[in-house]
Amino acid sequence: MQADRGVADLDRFESVAWRVVMALFLFFGANSLFAAPIKDMTNILGVRENQLIGYGLVVGLNGTGDGTTSTFTTQTLANLLQSVNIKVDQRDITSKNAAAVMVTAKLKPFARQGDRVDVQVSSIGDAKSLRGGTLLMTGLKGLDGNIYAVAQGGVSVGQGALANSGRILNGATVEQEVRFDLSGRERTVLSLKEDSLDNAVAIQNRINEHFKAKLALANDSRSISLKKPDDITMVELLSIVGNLEISPVRANKVTIDEKSGTIVAGLDIRVLPVVVTHGAITISVDSAMSPDGTPLSIANVAGALQQMGAGAADTIAILQALKKAGAIEAELEVIN
Repeated sequence: MQADRGVADLDRFESVAWRVVMALFLFFGANSLFAAPIKDMTNILGVRENQLIGYGLVVGLNGTGDGTTSTFTTQTLANLLQSVNIKVDQRDITSKNAAAVMVTAKLKPFARQGDRVDVQVSSIGDAKSLRGGTLLMTGLKGLDGNIYAVAQGGVSVGQGALANSGRILNGATVEQEVRFDLSGRERTVLSLKEDSLDNAVAIQNRINEHFKAKLALANDSRSISLKKPDDITMVELLSIVGNLEISPVRANKVTIDEKSGTIVAGLDIRVLPVVVTHGAITISVDSAMSPDGTPLSIANVAGALQQMGAGAADTIAILQALKKAGAIEAELEVIN
């Protein structure tokens, strides 16, 4: 690897590259060597969280609420007072102790009436802060327009966090359930969290091998049909299947976190011969430049760039250029 900032001495960065290799092995490579339970790799089709949303009012703010320009807040407050037989013109409301908010929550699968869920509260007006405020009773609706939970309580705004949003832990009570009857089913479908024909077939074979019967069938790279035996319930079947383990096949992927500069890659991802120029840095990779004579890996490149003083932004840009040039045979995922 060469650069107009200086020629990278491979012996000098070998120890750094080795530390990067070991870190990548421990973080990523080890996962591909050991078995993983099927329940960690799949979801049960139809069993999922449901998003809930509602419009509410936070009161009790110390002059940090919405101003009179947020007319929807004064209108909401006037309607609320009218509901308790207090008639007031919204134009007469000048208090800044209330704020209009959107309230969101996630309804977990199999949630039952009376269960509690966390809610997120976010200002939609010009309130400066929700700190110290209390959310008044707010119905939370699903996509079908029905109310599934009711939220109310004191808003918690973390230190150093944006003051115009906050959370209420266990702030909503489930009022209506989303029914999903597993016990009465004869068949169901497991959905892989990541596309993989190899893993779909491996799961199919592992289930059939365990039960010594053809209960599972891989339909495609994401789904495996599952048939219940006569002597157990579907709930029991899913419990057993979920704890069966396979050795998953991992897709070649390089994951980059732009904020922290962290790069995660598999050990077997190599960099093909290429020349890339980025700003003041020009790198040239050939097939016999790594310390052991094998083609350079992502770990070697990252270690060399670090030794040359390249920052996180430069390293990320260079890896993106390598991918665009076809020198990295792996998926490149950038997390913003």
